Formats: sequence, C-alpha cells, structure tokens
Amino acid sequence: MVILFQGDSITDCGREKEDGGSGDPLGRGYPSLIARRVGTQHQVLNRGISGNRIVDLYARWKPDALHLKPDMISILAGVNDTWHEKTRGNGVEVDRYAKIYRLLLEWTQQVLPQVQLVLCEPFVLPCGAVTPDWRPEVDERRAVVAELAQDFKARFVPFQKEFDAALTQHPADYWAQDGVHPTPAGHELMASCWLRHVPGVTG
Repeated sequence: MVILFQGDSITDCGREKEDGGSGDPLGRGYPSLIARRVGTQHQVLNRGISGNRIVDLYARWKPDALHLKPDMISILAGVNDTWHEKTRGNGVEVDRYAKIYRLLLEWTQQVLPQVQLVLCEPFVLPCGAVTPDWRPEVDERRAVVAELAQDFKARFVPFQKEFDAALTQHPADYWAQDGVHPTPAGHELMASCWLRHVPGVTG
C-alpha cells in the first residue's frame, strides 16, 4: 500500500523536497514516525508544504496527489487558513474552506475511486502565537472536516481532542511551543493517535 500524507508545515516538518537530496523525504514529524511503525509493509510518501492553505493544496493536487496514485491519502489542513488571515489578511473563510475541501475530495474520488481517505482535524493549543479568538474558528473547521469524513466515508483523526486530553498531563507548550507546530512529543502523540484511528495499517 502507498500512503500519502498531505498538508502544511505540520506535515512537511523539514522534509527534503529535492530528488537526490541528503535530507529525509519524510521530514521529522508524525509521517516519519508512522512510517517507522508500519515498517516495510507500506510505502509512505510526504508531500506536505509549509504555509499551505486548502486553496494551495487544491492548486497542486494533480502532481502532488493524483499523479502519485496512492492507495491512501491522509490530509491535515486548516490552521493556515485561520493563521494567514490573522497575520496577513490572506486566510480562507470557513465556508470557502468547506467548499474547496469538498471539491478536492470529489475530484480525488473521481480520479482514484478506490483510494482510502483519512481526514485529520486541524488543531491549535493555547500558547505562543495562538490567542483565544483562534479556537472558535478552528472548531468550525474541525466540524467541517468531521462532516466531510462522514460524507466521504473517510477515517477521521481527532487531533484536537487528543491534544485537549494531553493538556491534563503537560502544559500546552510541551506539545506545541508556538501553539501550532508540534514539538517532538507532540508529533509522537499525533502518530499514536493517527495509528489508533486508521486500523489495519500496522501488522
């Protein structure tokens, strides 16, 4: 099985993007951790790109997803759609996020009708760049992703719920120092959460 991870910097996590480069093509985050746990029984690809919003994923979907013909696509997108609006006035409104995300999934199923979809909810933690006004909007995006997962019969990975529970063990900056980008501990938590909610990947 070919498993493709798509998203923004949380998925990218410093991956090597040049063919023949000396870096890790899976990066240092949760896709790499998942790849180690599934071993050689699956091929894992990472095409996350730092800074991406849902519109950016849609724009590059042919070469970076459809042309790769994966058996499974895992998508994590949404925090930049909020963050870019807060800092640059260039975010993607929740209703437009929902429409474009749905178009992307419809397109995917038309081209790859047998593909398995894994939709991961966006998340934020209360520290760093994240101010209290972020959470209500991110919660709306979470609801969008949950609805899409149901509509497209996709696996749903509740990252925000997992991080919220983890805050009872350690403070927010233990898991994501700036409130968005996970620490190594945060990526470990994400990998474990993903594997629990995507059964059948590990032997």
